[in-house]
Amino acid sequence: MARKSLIARENKRARLVAKYADLRKKLKEEGKWEELDKLPRDSSAVRLHNRCRLTGRPKGYMRKFGLCRVKFREMALEGKIPGVTKASW
Repeated sequence: MARKSLIARENKRARLVAKYADLRKKLKEEGKWEELDKLPRDSSAVRLHNRCRLTGRPKGYMRKFGLCRVKFREMALEGKIPGVTKASW
């Protein structure tokens, strides 16, 4: 499991991105780059990083499910993800 501080940092960034999204879009359209530079750095959507919802693991993230590969495999084998079965042929 990831450190709680890293998970909290990502959550804070996500809140800042949502808060400043309209303002950033407006400033970009108007070409006011100096005012855009004065906004918090973490309000840029580029700084977000996907993390597993259960463990906070940053690598091996599966976008469709919002989980890392480890938790996805565990849950799929236990039958907790509807429509996902192990392939066999």
